[in-house]
Amino acid sequence: MDVKNKSLRREEEKKVMGKKSNLILRNESGAALVVALLMIVILSLIGLASSSTSTFEIKLSGNKRGATDAFYTADGGSQAVLANLGNFSTAYYTAVPDPLAEFPTKIELQNEGVVSKQTSPSFSSPAGVSYPKAPQVTIYYTNIGAPPKGLGFSAINFEFNYYIIDSVGRDQLDASANRSNCEIREKVVRLIPTMQGGY
Repeated sequence: MDVKNKSLRREEEKKVMGKKSNLILRNESGAALVVALLMIVILSLIGLASSSTSTFEIKLSGNKRGATDAFYTADGGSQAVLANLGNFSTAYYTAVPDPLAEFPTKIELQNEGVVSKQTSPSFSSPAGVSYPKAPQVTIYYTNIGAPPKGLGFSAINFEFNYYIIDSVGRDQLDASANRSNCEIREKVVRLIPTMQGGY
């Protein structure tokens, strides 16, 4: 009888345990809290990603603005120097005896036949234009004497002086040491009429 009672008790215990486990699995109290916490975590991650993306885009647009400002500063310096004909009188130039030593990082200038330079050409800005940080402009005079190709100029009627205008502009609004820089280099040919050409 004891064996029968024991087996009956075990069966009853199994039924009760099965019912309890079913009740535990069917009990949904706290599930809303877990779902809410998961949603908060997911929404927080989306918010962090969007804020870091917008911060990156703000920095990117600031860098673009600084680079554009530096470009126009360099271009303005180059154009202002180009407008003053007195900057192309070689009496104010200093000799460049060794272009390799003078331009260790500017390989393009090493191969251009630079013989002299002017480091402080005069230029005046148009009315209403001012530079908090003025562009640095240098004019290089080269030893090239051939007429420009494809223009149909006679080498008898004109002398040809070749110059390179090197203008470095900086971002005018950024005050940090990490401001944008831009360097523009233009080749210029000055045509001078000769005696044979009716000077």
